Amino acid sequence: MSDAPKTSGMTRLRNYFLTGFIVCAPLAITAYIAWSFIGWVDSWVKPYIPARYSPDTYLPFPVPGFGLIVALILITLIGFLTANIVGRAIVGFGERLLGRMPLVRGIYGSLKQIFETVLSNKGDMFRQVGLVEYPRKGVWSLVFVASEKETEINQKLDQEGDPLIAVFMPCTPNPTTGFLMYVLKSDIVLLDMTIEDGAKLIVSAGLVAPEVKTKMVTLNGEPINGMVANPPLGPHPARKSRTASSRPNK
Repeated sequence: MSDAPKTSGMTRLRNYFLTGFIVCAPLAITAYIAWSFIGWVDSWVKPYIPARYSPDTYLPFPVPGFGLIVALILITLIGFLTANIVGRAIVGFGERLLGRMPLVRGIYGSLKQIFETVLSNKGDMFRQVGLVEYPRKGVWSLVFVASEKETEINQKLDQEGDPLIAVFMPCTPNPTTGFLMYVLKSDIVLLDMTIEDGAKLIVSAGLVAPEVKTKMVTLNGEPINGMVANPPLGPHPARKSRTASSRPNK
């Protein structure tokens, strides 16, 4: 009899600890990453700031984030100057100069194309999440499906009515690394989850899965998304025939 309250109390304490850990752990990790990023930027930018303009010279303690603010201002200023004719001419001259360097031109060109694709609004990002059978039949891997484009690979390997599509299969738990594969369109099982939900699923190693919305199909074959409820009850039509109990006695 005396063990039950103790067990119940320990269980509650354990639940309280786990609840607090679930609340505090993401906040602590986010704060650590943000603080590390600010310190990393400050370590790169602050040494190039003249002492007369640095608040660390006049204060007895360093000001975290000042280097990050200066970096943001400089990047915005460079973008403003690049938008005019003189700035584009200077950038073009610098790119032509880098294009003559054998090793640097390949790295710069690849990085520039990646950043232009990621930060632009051209719709060239991954558009959908899918599944492909990899590394063997019966085993499915999550992939990000790119937009369909006509490339040399498509010209040489496409089948009639079944084109090849570029898919990126990320690795767990780091979705920035993975494999680029060209898969037949018929071999890809497209999913309804968003790219963000797919990334969360990969980073969490399958622990954080998006909620599944049940889809119903009407008689016309059109899908119905969301919750499906019974049709509203309307007024009942008047009965034409009376029941045996309501008939008058003869």
